Amino acid sequence: MPRKTVHAAARSFGSDSIVLDRYSIIPAVACIYALIVHPILISACSMNDMACLSGAGSYSKAFWPILFLVALASILLNRARFTLSTNVVWLLICITFAGASVAWAFRPELSLIRYAQQIMIVTAIILPALMAQRRVDMTRLLFACFALAVIINCLYLFGPPRTFVKDAIKGYTGYFQGKNYMGGFAAVALLLSLHEMLYPGRRRLFGVLLGIPSALLLYLSNSKTALGLAILAPMLAAFAVTLRKTVRVSPVVIPIAIVSVYMILATVLGINVYKISYLLYGDSTFTGRRLIWEFAQFEIDRRPLLGWGYQSFWLVGPDAPSVVEAPAWVKLMPNAHNGYLDATLEMGYVGFALLLAYLFTTLHAVRRLIDYDQRRGWIVLSLAFFILMSNGLESLWLRGFEFLWIVFLFLTAEVGRIGRPLPFAGPIHHYRSMPHPGRMRSASPRPRVASPLSKASPAF
Repeated sequence: MPRKTVHAAARSFGSDSIVLDRYSIIPAVACIYALIVHPILISACSMNDMACLSGAGSYSKAFWPILFLVALASILLNRARFTLSTNVVWLLICITFAGASVAWAFRPELSLIRYAQQIMIVTAIILPALMAQRRVDMTRLLFACFALAVIINCLYLFGPPRTFVKDAIKGYTGYFQGKNYMGGFAAVALLLSLHEMLYPGRRRLFGVLLGIPSALLLYLSNSKTALGLAILAPMLAAFAVTLRKTVRVSPVVIPIAIVSVYMILATVLGINVYKISYLLYGDSTFTGRRLIWEFAQFEIDRRPLLGWGYQSFWLVGPDAPSVVEAPAWVKLMPNAHNGYLDATLEMGYVGFALLLAYLFTTLHAVRRLIDYDQRRGWIVLSLAFFILMSNGLESLWLRGFEFLWIVFLFLTAEVGRIGRPLPFAGPIHHYRSMPHPGRMRSASPRPRVASPLSKASPAF
């Protein structure tokens, strides 16, 4: 079938997508809890009230095991529907290595608890989503979840102002713990709204209705990083989609090209991230992150191959290296404020390589989604690039149920499902081998040969 007919079929199918089926309900519940319920529970507590914080955390200790068991039961009862894509396989390999690192972790008991929670989160989101109907659009599910969160955060505008960190740069936080959380949330909500505006009818109307308050929340958050990435990520995604449609290049070349250009500029001209930070913000330390990153790199060099163990470096006790050896206020940090450094710090360069394999195969798999539906491919790449770049300033990979990590798990499942056969024509690659409908109509009808059974058996 010619490419225009393929795209027409994809657009028709995309406009008929649905938000939920019985399998996607499980990841939807996970999204609502991570994005809305848990942050609201935490927001009711003072950051110094450990009893209140522990009480809010106890809900998570009950919620994730229950959702994990429900997801596991749905998988066991419907094994025939369950298949693994390449990017999901690499995610599971990376997760498995993280579990193995518990054996050499600095604090194995804490590492094991945090790893068990991560297994529950990944299982509850990825595996049921892979069994969802082809008509289910995970980006629409995310849109619905973020729409509810936007409405609730707008209601907080009418309440008293909330500040979590004394003398911090001011910005609207909503029910989140800081303005950067609000900025990242509002940026994702805005991108999802822009995607809905690309479709006609009610989807466009809902996109506009959510896009306006999302842009307002992003502005009020005063998060310059989130605002900048919200502009840059969709532009890079549009460029990647154009490359795919014109020269058939995989989207994975975009981050590879960016890193390669940066390395050349850093080597030849001495332009590094700190100079870029000074040009953008007038601060060469990325708000103090430089000291954290230099300390993290020092600790990586001490255990370069296998690392310190999964989530067994920060916040693991008063005798932890992050407390004993860190300079000044760095000993108070919960992470390195860089997802790639933290992955290397905890799992060594072996774990970092596995993480890159998972990220690259996920981006590479988006090429099939672009061929199937350009608009969905664009939003998936926009969100993926936003999260990839956000991890340069925050630690999100394999980290609890941070909502941006939850969003990336949704994207992982969405591109992983594209390899499944379509309900109306089989796998996507079969489209091009099918004859054009116009040619089929114009072809001369073949003479019908009567069957020997036709007279004797009219029922045939």
